[in-house]
Amino acid sequence: MKQSSAFIVTLFLLFSTVVRAELPPLIPRELLWGSPTNSKSSARLSPNGKYLSYLAPDNNVMNVWVRTIGKEDDQAITQEKRHGLGNYYWQPDSEHILYLQDESGDENLHLYQANIHTKNIRDLTPFRGVQARIVRLDPNYPHEMLVGLNWENRNQHDVYRVNLTNGAVKFDTKNPGDVSNWGVDNQLRVLEAKVTTPDGGTEIRVRAHPKARWRSLQTWGPDENPGWVQGFTPGNKGIWIASSVGANATRLMEFDLASGKGKVIFQDPQYDVCSVQIHPVRHTLEAVSVTRERTHWIVIDKSLKPDFELLKATCDGDFSVISRDLANSKWVVFYDSDRNSGSYYLYDRSKRRTELLFHEGSSELLKYPFARMQPISFTARDGLVIHGYLTLPIGVEPRSLPTVLLVHGGPWDRDAWGANWWVQWLANRGYAVLQVNFRGSTGYGKAFHSAGDREWGGKMQDDLVDGKRWVVEQGYADSKRVAIMGHSYGGYATLAGLAFTPEEFACGVDEMG
Repeated sequence: MKQSSAFIVTLFLLFSTVVRAELPPLIPRELLWGSPTNSKSSARLSPNGKYLSYLAPDNNVMNVWVRTIGKEDDQAITQEKRHGLGNYYWQPDSEHILYLQDESGDENLHLYQANIHTKNIRDLTPFRGVQARIVRLDPNYPHEMLVGLNWENRNQHDVYRVNLTNGAVKFDTKNPGDVSNWGVDNQLRVLEAKVTTPDGGTEIRVRAHPKARWRSLQTWGPDENPGWVQGFTPGNKGIWIASSVGANATRLMEFDLASGKGKVIFQDPQYDVCSVQIHPVRHTLEAVSVTRERTHWIVIDKSLKPDFELLKATCDGDFSVISRDLANSKWVVFYDSDRNSGSYYLYDRSKRRTELLFHEGSSELLKYPFARMQPISFTARDGLVIHGYLTLPIGVEPRSLPTVLLVHGGPWDRDAWGANWWVQWLANRGYAVLQVNFRGSTGYGKAFHSAGDREWGGKMQDDLVDGKRWVVEQGYADSKRVAIMGHSYGGYATLAGLAFTPEEFACGVDEMG
């Protein structure tokens, strides 16, 4: 991402009193936002546990690479020349990689299949002007998958069954016109549909079998937190839904499909359920996470408790299991951290041993120290407790610092602990960085989220100003040298800050406000 020269000059002139000699070496902006040269990301295990795959540049374009576990036979499997890949999947046979790619940025994604041995690539949806979306890939059904295609109507995606052996595409489920997301049971049948209602709410529809009529299982209005269907229970008699209906924070519920009755699996009174971990073959519920100051896992399957305890102790980062083999003997675990760009580990469950695979991003970044991101909280002027993060630069006394109030976008989003290029870039240049999860931010429950309704430029803006005043009162920031900066809603808040409270900020940087 390029930065404007005017912005660089402005910050330099306003905050030029920073003593450069005491700061760590400057991180080159090219390492943070430039074209990748030696970076790696998105590590995945093949279903048979024999291979490791990852994204890395091939001739400066992101492609999928594969190597045999325990060997150094890395080779690029895909052959993209102009547009790098952002995501990919292992086919259950462990012989092919599946990925979506469009042509020249037209957004009509096609589903491609790449053989990891021959490197032959086949377009599984070779339909001009048609966009493919992956609906479901299930290791219990290794030779087929469900794909959404807007073949008959460009405005909506019906579901098709794609044969991964011979490439045949067969119609499966018709979109009545209002379905935005499909849900698939553990027999690879489309039995759930998510619909956005005219008032902005959500309806979850289910059916007993592929030829049965759809019926409404759950509905909620636009004042509820965004919810989602996590999946079907192992016997396909129930369904897991994350919803805030009847509670302050989004909780994980299990609904019986026959009776429609629900029970609470996990809830936190203040923090929304963030993610759910389910066994990819048995489809059993394993763990639930919430993002408080940092990510916290609640283990549902008690047999996994020793694994989660070991992973938590492996390094000082927030972890998630992002891939595993079908035998469930090896896991790929990603650790987010404020001390580096993130790390991928291979965890051997039988040996209870973790092995560092690589750090995300450019390996050159490891030469530079990252500043610590500390969770903070303060009380807003109307008594509401506001949370956020403060990052202080390395090498200078944390007193009366030039400071940037970095406002997140959305506003239906939140800042979280971990690697953040904007934060590290600014802290590396000597600025304290304050991130405020103002009211209206997500993750803190329905009441906190709804407190931001109709408060753009109002109480949401007050929270930002109160955060600025808090960091000054704590002695970290120089009140005369505080900038406000952000993109999307953060850009809007920047403009509002300069328009409504110009005395609070020395300057502002608006991106896409």
